[in-house]
Amino acid sequence: MPKYVLWGSYCQDVLEKRTPYRQAHLDGLAVQKAAGQLITIGPTQDVTRVFGLYEADNEAIVRQLVEADPYWKNGIWTEYEVYEWIQAL
Repeated sequence: MPKYVLWGSYCQDVLEKRTPYRQAHLDGLAVQKAAGQLITIGPTQDVTRVFGLYEADNEAIVRQLVEADPYWKNGIWTEYEVYEWIQAL
């Protein structure tokens, strides 16, 4: 199954603004992980970017997962890009 890389950006003052949506965000990620769609995800150390790895039949599925996330819906993630990834090792 194809793998996809997610790169995205966080809003300004993310640590404060994410608070009302954080639990729903984490719960949704846990569901994706259990379903085998999400391999890993997390912020960069400076909390300006988000990086994720997904496994899905196509890019559209990854985009649906991202756009259904409370962080996307509420402007915590401000932009994102998805790339199909070839795992060499």
